[in-house]
Amino acid sequence: MNVPVGTALFTPSWQAELELGYARFADSTRPVLRRHKGPLRVQKHLYAEGPQVCQHIIVHPPGGIAGGDGLDIRATVGAQAWAQLTSPGAAKWYRAASPAYQTLTLTVEAGATLEWLPQETIVYSAAQAELDTRIELQGDARLCYWDIVALGRPASAERFDQGHFQARLNIRRDGQLLWHERQRVQGGDGLLDSPIGLDGKPVFATLLITGEVDAALLEQCRSLPSQVRGDLSQLPGLLVARCLASEALHARAWLIALWTLLRPALLGRPALAPRIWST
Repeated sequence: MNVPVGTALFTPSWQAELELGYARFADSTRPVLRRHKGPLRVQKHLYAEGPQVCQHIIVHPPGGIAGGDGLDIRATVGAQAWAQLTSPGAAKWYRAASPAYQTLTLTVEAGATLEWLPQETIVYSAAQAELDTRIELQGDARLCYWDIVALGRPASAERFDQGHFQARLNIRRDGQLLWHERQRVQGGDGLLDSPIGLDGKPVFATLLITGEVDAALLEQCRSLPSQVRGDLSQLPGLLVARCLASEALHARAWLIALWTLLRPALLGRPALAPRIWST
């Protein structure tokens, strides 16, 4: 393709926003705000567990995120409400010549509960993915948050040898920092294979859930049979679980098994897996 001198190449990109709000009415949680701009949507709200828990499935119709794209997702769970947010499948970050961005802002008011349980994020080799997550908890708000990141596509013999994955996560309670984390993984970096890094495992995952468990439940979680290398740490007011895995499905299975044990203990409801996880 011949491009005249002084003519810039235009690379189309998607800019998308989604803002959600939930409130408690009597014994039910209802969506009270659903505003979108660009290709971000939620499907019909579901009540698989009864009216107390409102489940939404966040959909990104383009199916992948490319250079220049930007996603901005905001959700507020009002006092005493309970929202569970998930996704219909993996988020794919494609190889690109420029960065793509996701900003996630979650606010959970006093007495409310938020479960942020998306399916995995697949970062193709040569992608430039930059994510920023900010979570604000108020009073005794409860949170269960996880993320699963797969670097490259091992099934296609694709290693993460170019590009970068960058993520920042801040969780605050009443303005006080509860958890701060910054990650940057460069394609082809030695830490991908180093035993003090990812040790050759292309998938890493984290689960964070507010509250504290007793020693017996902690040991039960640690004893779960799995195909990952993982462990848990009990911090003041926050339980942290991390793993390395060879496949995203293995990491997801481990997180679901942990969630099944921890949800009743820390959130007060038995675990009922969303049907979308099985489709």
